[in-house]
Amino acid sequence: MRMRSPIVLGIVSLVLGAVAGPLSVAAQPIEPGAGGWRTWVLAGGKELRVPAPPDAQATAAELRQVKALAAQRDARAIERIRYWDAGSPAYRWNEILTDAGVSNFLTTPAGFRSFTMLNVALHDAMVAAWDSKYAHNRRRPVETDSELTTAVLTPASPSYPCEHSVAAGAAAAVLAHLFPKDASRFAEAAEDAARSRVLAGVAYPTDTKAGLELGRAAAARVIDAMKTDGIKWTGPVPEGPGLWKGTDPGGVDQVRWKRFVLTSADQFRPPPPPAFDSAARAAEVAEIKNFKRTPVTNAKATYWQFGQYGQAGLHYRISDEVGRRLAESGLDRNAPRATRAYALAHVAHYDSYIASQDAKFHYWTARPVTFDPTITTVVPSPNFPTYVSNAASVSMAPALVLGHLFPREAPRYLEWAKEFGESRIWAGIHFRSDVEAGWEIGRKVGALVIEHAKRDGAE
Repeated sequence: MRMRSPIVLGIVSLVLGAVAGPLSVAAQPIEPGAGGWRTWVLAGGKELRVPAPPDAQATAAELRQVKALAAQRDARAIERIRYWDAGSPAYRWNEILTDAGVSNFLTTPAGFRSFTMLNVALHDAMVAAWDSKYAHNRRRPVETDSELTTAVLTPASPSYPCEHSVAAGAAAAVLAHLFPKDASRFAEAAEDAARSRVLAGVAYPTDTKAGLELGRAAAARVIDAMKTDGIKWTGPVPEGPGLWKGTDPGGVDQVRWKRFVLTSADQFRPPPPPAFDSAARAAEVAEIKNFKRTPVTNAKATYWQFGQYGQAGLHYRISDEVGRRLAESGLDRNAPRATRAYALAHVAHYDSYIASQDAKFHYWTARPVTFDPTITTVVPSPNFPTYVSNAASVSMAPALVLGHLFPREAPRYLEWAKEFGESRIWAGIHFRSDVEAGWEIGRKVGALVIEHAKRDGAE
């Protein structure tokens, strides 16, 4: 029987597992079929299947090591265990990317790409991990020795490879690629995450070693697939009445970025905007010029431009939202489903940006201030064409996907998209036709991602 929402899937196993006790093995297996889910970059979960785990004799020796470590846990060890056990295996790494992005002041497009790269790598690595887990079916340490004291709930999935280590290996590799100067810090964090699972008594050392290696291998494939080497626009900027004027238009190269659900960047290219000398354009100019701003509209325009971290873009908010809703639903304990949610939302965000950039650099339409220099803006007019609005596109697509994943919150997400789009008119940097065309692109890209979700094997 097919269930309407991914949130419903897995709830029964999580509830049944919860009644077994806080440090016990949950009752129902977590997603035994997730190794067959559709991947974004890998050919499938089997592509990175790890070799068989150690034999019984070697496992017995590892078990003694795990028990010895359990007997030596101190306050520092418990703190590290709890830190990495909070949320899904993807949770901390999205948080770490947020911190790195803010401190390095990522541009908005770099933010789209970074969060998508991270979460696609986490998703594909986790699918591969689940393929290996159920192919080898290695029992958790406490299933072999019930006298072992674990520090966290033992996941109801095979032990090998360790899912937290898989996430750590994939994420640290992506982050090192994005922020090379901090590569050693990310590698140390990955080792800390892996070590915490052995200290917690829920994984063997060879589980974590295999997990780190699998994660790194998945990340390498995603990094290669999303490379931007050789992508360079050479111009020229077209000239004519009503067209954008300037140099070095921001984001023009990004039309050629790797796509995940779009078959081509122009798949959803909208019809032309109103002609520069048309009555429709004149009416749009008047709407911008005559809009009565208030402290509230100015505040909202500023918020959607700079966000809670002082940087434009929804990528931070998307990850925060996914992590929160997974925790509320209990699916933060379902590693494959959690990484899937992060990836779906960020892919929608990313591909909708590519589609909106295609329209911008096909039509090259001038900003409102070009049509009427007396127009003032709340935030600076970006250095690229106006039609269509990126904000409208990249808010609507993930709003629809988030609504699919978390149906109770769907109206709230649509309000996000509506307000983000309208805020660009309130700010004086977009025409209404820019916003409406952007929303339509976002709806179409969002629908594509939802269709992908319905066919990826998880629903």
